[in-house]
Amino acid sequence: MAEALSVIPPAVLRNLADKLYEKRKNAALEVEGIVKQLAFAGDHDRIVAVISLLTTEFTYSPQANHRKGGLISLAAATVGLTTEAAQHLELIVPPVLNSFADQDSRVRYYACEALYNIAKVVRGDFIIFFNQIFDALCKLSADSDANVQSAAHLLDRLVKDIVTESDQFSIEEFIPLLRERMNVLNPYVRQFLVGWITVLDSVPDIDMLGFLPDFLDGLFNMLSDSSHEIRQQADSALSEFLQEIKNSPSVDYGRMAEILVQRAGSPDEFTRLTAITWINEFVKLGGDQLVPYYADILGAILPCISDKEDKIRVVACETNEELRAIKADPADAFDVGAILSIARRQLSSEWEATRIEALHWMSTLLSRHRSEVLIFLNDIFDTLLKALSDSSDKVVLLVLDVHACIARDPLHFRQLVAFLVHSFQLDNSLLEKRGALIIRRLCVLLNAERVYRELSAILEGESDLDFASIMVQALNLILLTSSELSEIRDLLKQSLVTPSGKDLYDSLYASWCHSPMAIISLCFLAQTYQHASTVIQSLVEEDINVKLLVQLDKLIRLMETPIFAYLRLQLLEPGRYMWLFKALYGLLMLLPQQSAAFKILKTRLKAVPSYSNSGEQWKRTPSGDLYQFHNVPDGSQTIEDGVIAEDGGSSRNGINFAARLQQFQQMQHQHRVLAKTQAKSRNISSSSTKVADLFILHVDFALFVFVFHVSYCVKIHRRKRIFEMEGKRRWCLIYNLLT
Repeated sequence: MAEALSVIPPAVLRNLADKLYEKRKNAALEVEGIVKQLAFAGDHDRIVAVISLLTTEFTYSPQANHRKGGLISLAAATVGLTTEAAQHLELIVPPVLNSFADQDSRVRYYACEALYNIAKVVRGDFIIFFNQIFDALCKLSADSDANVQSAAHLLDRLVKDIVTESDQFSIEEFIPLLRERMNVLNPYVRQFLVGWITVLDSVPDIDMLGFLPDFLDGLFNMLSDSSHEIRQQADSALSEFLQEIKNSPSVDYGRMAEILVQRAGSPDEFTRLTAITWINEFVKLGGDQLVPYYADILGAILPCISDKEDKIRVVACETNEELRAIKADPADAFDVGAILSIARRQLSSEWEATRIEALHWMSTLLSRHRSEVLIFLNDIFDTLLKALSDSSDKVVLLVLDVHACIARDPLHFRQLVAFLVHSFQLDNSLLEKRGALIIRRLCVLLNAERVYRELSAILEGESDLDFASIMVQALNLILLTSSELSEIRDLLKQSLVTPSGKDLYDSLYASWCHSPMAIISLCFLAQTYQHASTVIQSLVEEDINVKLLVQLDKLIRLMETPIFAYLRLQLLEPGRYMWLFKALYGLLMLLPQQSAAFKILKTRLKAVPSYSNSGEQWKRTPSGDLYQFHNVPDGSQTIEDGVIAEDGGSSRNGINFAARLQQFQQMQHQHRVLAKTQAKSRNISSSSTKVADLFILHVDFALFVFVFHVSYCVKIHRRKRIFEMEGKRRWCLIYNLLT
């Protein structure tokens, strides 16, 4: 201290602390001259003493003018040192940096000015303080004082120039600070950061691309800034980096892919579009590096497929197709389970397009890696089954495609059909709205005969008879009307001829017994007309109800469709198909005469021509409406194909019609018992309700009487009190008069 005081005149020290800028400036120039002389003399001890004096007595002084003078003098001393300044920077720069946080804006301004002058002198030698300078400039870029901001910008430009020409800059030491500052939300700081990233990226010797994962997330975060200028700068920087990635032979796709996946779910549209565009390029360029990240990438793509922004949807769909086209192997870290998990999760998406693509992925995995997918079947099976109730027909059809791929195995096939039946039982609306769609699609994918056999086997043992009846009616309607089931219908027509037709007939018969109309329809398809007639005549009073008549009406109308054209043509041969006539007339007798179905069937029967060949067993009656038997040999009956059967028609092609009739009657007996039980329950419930209503009415009446009685008594009591009080008052008046 004494050495410095002996070197610097007291007047100079006084002027350094003066409130006038000119005096401080002149004093600083004198300090510059003093330091220059000391440097020329090589007296570094006194130089250190001078710098220490300026630091302790001025830059760290509580007086603002002292601090201003100290900053100017430190810069002047550096100028005086010229080439010798580098060895004294450890003493000069820290107090200047400390002044950047000063409460006085003028002090902060002078600090920027001082460091600017110091940097001009030492240039690349002050790179050792770059991180501290960068941190200080980062804060000053958002300073509340416009003059300080302006000074900081000038200093920032100079520092950028120095860094770009220096070979001592360490990007490895700088990146942690940059990564930390990238989370700042201040718009001025963000502009400052993007500016530095752009400048450093332009330096050939600095590999910013290698450190891109460290600050990529921050750049994407700026894309949603409220300032258009910041968004534009961030987008420009990202575009430049993406172009470098395309031209670079080695890029760390993995770390960046994780960031892009997160940003693809951003609420900001521009951020999502940029992220999905980057992912699209990564899928094209990344190759094997991206295999471990396929599941995460898919999780980002699928929601974007349903984005409200057209551009995002287009890029997402393109990326999805490119990703699915890549045939990765589980041996190469391709995680089938993770992909399935993503697809399963996206099946719960509210957007139809996303759910559809998730199902496409499941189908793709099943076709390429079936054995691996089946390992995770328990994780996805329930979700796939629930998806059958989806509101979209497209989704349901795709779900069925996936189920069909899984159900190639007998065990999975039975599980699927059993769950379908269970779902229909729990949700009748699903059966009504989607039942036909689901069953028809399964028949196309999994062989119609196989599906119907399995359904029949399940419904045969169904304990819920009402549901079984409804389900059988639905299956029967699908069988009679769907083009997909034409092969089954053709096979059933051969029931009396081929073993395969007979087996299918027997298989369906057991469950079709739940519905009389279903059995009759089955008999018409199989052309077992005699059995159909027997079934119709076996119906009792309890069987003929509104439900039966409604089903009968549907059947009569269906008989006018092309599917039953063969049956209508057989009416032209009444002698050969007499049991068909008898069955149809049996149905006619069950229908109310005023119903439309009655008129349709009657019109059809009347349309049969009156001619008959010799030996026919039916002849039209004189009225022209009915037919009757003629010339049937004793002990024999004519069966459906016109051949005389000596056993009375009870068996044909191995079909035991007597046993089948007994089976049908037993099942209908169970239905009748159930109907009576349900009716009895309803009656008991109704009676209980009436008794309860009467009891409540009785209680209400008793309560009313009680309340009325109490009210009456209260009124009588009040009147009695009034009379007593009135009497007392009158006696008092008489007594007063007498006295």
